[in-house]
Amino acid sequence: MQALRQQASSSSSSPANLLSTLISSYALYNCDPTPISYHFVIKTLIKTSQSHYIPPVLCHLEKDEKFETPESIFTDLIEFHGENEEFQEAIDLFFRLPDFRCTPTVDSLNCLLSVLCKRKEGLEVVPQVLLKSRLMNIRLEESSFCILIKALCRFKKPKNAISLLYHMVDHEIDIDRGSFSLILLTLCQQNDLKRNEVIDSVEEMKKLGFCLDRADWVNVIRFLVRRGNGKEGLEALSEMKSDGFKPDVICYTMVMDGLISERDYEGVDQLFDEMLVMGLVPDINTYNVYVNGLCKQNKFDDGIMMLSSMEEIGCKPNTITYNTLLSAIYESGEVSKASDFLKLARGKGVFVNSRTYDIMIDRMVKEDDMSEALDLLKEMVSKSMVPQPATFDEIVCRLCKNGLFSKAMNLLTEMMGKNVLPGCRSWETLLVGLQIEHSFNEINLSAMETISAKNSNSISS
Repeated sequence: MQALRQQASSSSSSPANLLSTLISSYALYNCDPTPISYHFVIKTLIKTSQSHYIPPVLCHLEKDEKFETPESIFTDLIEFHGENEEFQEAIDLFFRLPDFRCTPTVDSLNCLLSVLCKRKEGLEVVPQVLLKSRLMNIRLEESSFCILIKALCRFKKPKNAISLLYHMVDHEIDIDRGSFSLILLTLCQQNDLKRNEVIDSVEEMKKLGFCLDRADWVNVIRFLVRRGNGKEGLEALSEMKSDGFKPDVICYTMVMDGLISERDYEGVDQLFDEMLVMGLVPDINTYNVYVNGLCKQNKFDDGIMMLSSMEEIGCKPNTITYNTLLSAIYESGEVSKASDFLKLARGKGVFVNSRTYDIMIDRMVKEDDMSEALDLLKEMVSKSMVPQPATFDEIVCRLCKNGLFSKAMNLLTEMMGKNVLPGCRSWETLLVGLQIEHSFNEINLSAMETISAKNSNSISS
């Protein structure tokens, strides 16, 4: 082996001669090459990016040697084929193992499964591989099922993964609780599954011995709340406590948010009080959710008082907190109150972001105060903030509705020069408005083409 390594590392030796180097280095000592020497040669060829010289080495190993070839040589090769997405080569090599006097085990099968499960097209041929592997007397183990379950979950096929759990039970193979949790997480992340499909799947897994832990309950609660089932989220929270798991602030916040969406404000207050009794300290997200609930009830004064309470306990309100209140006050039509609140926020040094400007501009447009809306837009852009296309569209459409087509065109040209892109509604409204105001031939198409060209360049950049 020492002689082989020296010759392989020699500058005069080439990968093409590595096989002959292998044979000659052992012939010098009147002995035959060992499995370790073949493994070294193959790894060297892979390392030096000379894999096209591997087939002759394998051919010599198959036809001219008599020893039982270790399985580890082929697992390395299967992994190499997998890294190069040579799935068929990996499959062919696995089924050729007996030709090399190698008895395939679950180790090489798992290696092949890991390779195939990296890509969806590889996963599709796994059933055929498993059928053929049974003829080779290879029995699937828990590790094999874990590989398959992880792959099915990665490709968003949790129901197929549940089917594998039944196979494991039928073959008396222990199920790792991590597999249960992974399937549950995948189910809860699916947007195309109905609520009852997920709940029924959870019940199926419970019958197979699955007991939810704290993280599992969190995933279930998040799923229910996201689907608008806040009261069911509250029930899940109760079951979580019954199972001996103490919910954290995140759990309470999620359920409170779900109850607000169902207008169960009394339940929100009870949960908030319960959280405090349990010694949990609400974080900024909890307070933002609670303030949103107050705003839904038009309790703006209570919401503003909550800001002071937050500051007293060291939880400083953020821009989201102020934007939530500002948007709700504007939505109620109390513009003067919103203006006073905005002055309060600015006086406290609160950062006014693009969302804040979008809220103010939207209200000014609804109030038909276009002068203030345009001033806010220009102030926003001057601070390098980009309005939402919908916000810009509202301004353009309102100007056109008021018959101010020239002003809308000038605004569009000015904003395009500052890389503010309009939405489709702006273009449609301007085109329709110009056709109403002028005949088609009188429309300044060259100006429109200039703006369109700027739009295209901005998008491509």
